[in-house]
Amino acid sequence: MFQLNRIVITGVGLTAPNGNNLSEFRHSLLTGKSGIVWKEVDHLGNVPAGVCNFDEYRYQSKKARRRGTRAGAVAIYCAHEAIVDSKLDFSSVNKSRIGIYVGITEHGNVETESEVSQLFRNNCDLSLWSHHHNPRTVANSPAGEVSLNLGITGPHYTLGAACAAGNVGLIHAVQMLRLREVDVAIAGGISESVQTFGIFAAFKAQGALAPEYSRPLDRRRNGIVISEGGCLYTLERLEDALARGAKIYGEIVGYAINSDATDFVLPFAARQVECMAAAIQRAGLLESDIDIVSLHATGTDSGDVIECEAVGQVFAGAIASGKSPAINGMKDLIGHTMGASGALELAGNLPSFEDGLVHPFTMIADLDERCAIPGIVIKNPLKRDVQYILNNSFGMLGINSAVIVKKY
Repeated sequence: MFQLNRIVITGVGLTAPNGNNLSEFRHSLLTGKSGIVWKEVDHLGNVPAGVCNFDEYRYQSKKARRRGTRAGAVAIYCAHEAIVDSKLDFSSVNKSRIGIYVGITEHGNVETESEVSQLFRNNCDLSLWSHHHNPRTVANSPAGEVSLNLGITGPHYTLGAACAAGNVGLIHAVQMLRLREVDVAIAGGISESVQTFGIFAAFKAQGALAPEYSRPLDRRRNGIVISEGGCLYTLERLEDALARGAKIYGEIVGYAINSDATDFVLPFAARQVECMAAAIQRAGLLESDIDIVSLHATGTDSGDVIECEAVGQVFAGAIASGKSPAINGMKDLIGHTMGASGALELAGNLPSFEDGLVHPFTMIADLDERCAIPGIVIKNPLKRDVQYILNNSFGMLGINSAVIVKKY
């Protein structure tokens, strides 16, 4: 029987509104430290947002940063941190055998909005339009900036998958490693969303922009807090990681991606059920084997209710037998980091394998009865032996993803 290569996580690099490395980030999640601030946004005034505070020049020059993008700066920072964390001897690795797979929600809006605004304020003087516009706005830009910065000559992709993109970046990397297209993968998701007013205006027009902090699953929830951030992982085949004595955070044992094919923005519970069930089946597990379910939980009315309905269906047998997974999320503390959300939310749960703690939802004061499935962790961390984590991440146009990581 054909045996698939086992793929493991050996490095984590991240920046979130409440932490610039995994240790800081985890501490914030366990102690309820929020990264939400008030930000002045063009044409909208002060709005709540999740803004990262990392050193953009730690791994690139000021000249390179001026030529590049905020999304590229996030990706470069996270990629370097993931490599450093993996303790990979980067100087000796064949750079043509490293793949870069960066999930994104949208890209190029920041530069386009800025330049159009300059034109409007300056009588349409086209000399103000930057000659860097094209390389900044092409879809492969964030991954391409990582390639240029690190001298990686293997494949680089950005993967547009809306808010499922962080999971999708990981899934694609797993597939490429198993196909032996690459020997090392730098993969996950990033977002620069708070740098553009358009996304704020669009969610406001939909009635989905939170006026304060986000309250996923709470009866009084009132929408999304838009955030930026990123999380990229170093992924390797297990035998390669063992050969160099690498620390292993976990093994990716299951995943699935599917599509609702029903609506531009409204989710569909039946397809989410199918996605989670397919990931569990691919991992060769039972629903009762899952110890943590990390919810997408955006803080919108329909999104939260539909996801909780889907999770309740998938885990109905486990719940009935008293083996409900612990259920958590983190958008109440960091906002919605869009293309980075799936990757960051998985990272926030990975330390559970070692410390045996499940971080809670912090802002739930009055749990919506429509979301009240057993196992939701509220206010305080839960002590639990964690062997398997299922990470949900869903996006517009009906794209659903689930990734399952096992304790190694």
